[in-house]
Amino acid sequence: MPWKQIPLGPLQTNAYVLMNEQKEAVIFDPGGNGTEFIEWLKSQSITPLAILLTHAHFDHIGAVDDVRHEFNIPVYLHKEEADWLTDGSKNRSAFFLSDGEIVVKPADHIITEEDSLQIGSFTFSVLETPGHSPGSVSFYYEKEGIVFSGDALFASSIGRTDLPGGDHQQLLQSIHDKLLELPEETIVACGHGPTTTIGQEMDSNPFLSGF
Repeated sequence: MPWKQIPLGPLQTNAYVLMNEQKEAVIFDPGGNGTEFIEWLKSQSITPLAILLTHAHFDHIGAVDDVRHEFNIPVYLHKEEADWLTDGSKNRSAFFLSDGEIVVKPADHIITEEDSLQIGSFTFSVLETPGHSPGSVSFYYEKEGIVFSGDALFASSIGRTDLPGGDHQQLLQSIHDKLLELPEETIVACGHGPTTTIGQEMDSNPFLSGF
């Protein structure tokens, strides 16, 4: 399998490692446990090329600097959350964690619009999917039929919208207009919990029925 789901950090947020045949990889949302995650990557002889963030809530960014510095790779984040990495109030770590805020260096590359993103041999379609947070994006990798959706869409659920910058109606619109337009067999690599497919969520997700 060319990708692996690895729960990390205080909320066991799903990080994903997407690999090619040369074991070059793109990493999505490394949420914590940086030392252990780096050791695993090295044990598998994986060469990371970049970190892509679906959004910048604290549980998705905890190991960003560890991985970035170890492998000297860039971090990509949407412009609407460009200042969240350096601000524990905005990434919510100041409110949810009792052992200190999570603050990391700014992103190296700012995503400004929906476009094609090329990283090594990987080509992604960047889909703006706000609602859970204002800068939420999903990365569609057509070659393997998988979309890394962060906390926009879950198996039989959707992302919470009660945090600052969240918008329930906007999230439903994002899912309907961007994610549900993907082929039904597309795997949805969610930020928490098991993976699912677009078709499965179209058929059975109670939050999407009647929208």
